Amino acid sequence: MHPEKVVRDGVKQLTDLPNIGPAMARDLIALGIQQPAQLRGCSPLNLYQRLCDITGKQQDPCVLDVIMSIIAFVEGGEPQPWWHFTAVRKALLTRQAAGTLACPCLLPGQ
Repeated sequence: MHPEKVVRDGVKQLTDLPNIGPAMARDLIALGIQQPAQLRGCSPLNLYQRLCDITGKQQDPCVLDVIMSIIAFVEGGEPQPWWHFTAVRKALLTRQAAGTLACPCLLPGQ
């Protein structure tokens, strides 16, 4: 759903989340996520890496941005377009590649 159309109280299914359409909802279901609330406390990077493993291919990095956006939303953030998370994702992956991320499965602050 487009972030501007999201009504927090109306979020009942995955496609009610910001930036989630049918295809990404299927990816989340493949990860074992059936309801938006199940995303609370999840590591975006861990979910992204698991999705790559499940599908057998490297997902577009923007998929990680989308995952970051929905986890931030279910944890109380405002609905944001996925591209608002691109700079954070790039910094995260740079830290991971440099070996300076303490736990590569977590985002800073988790």
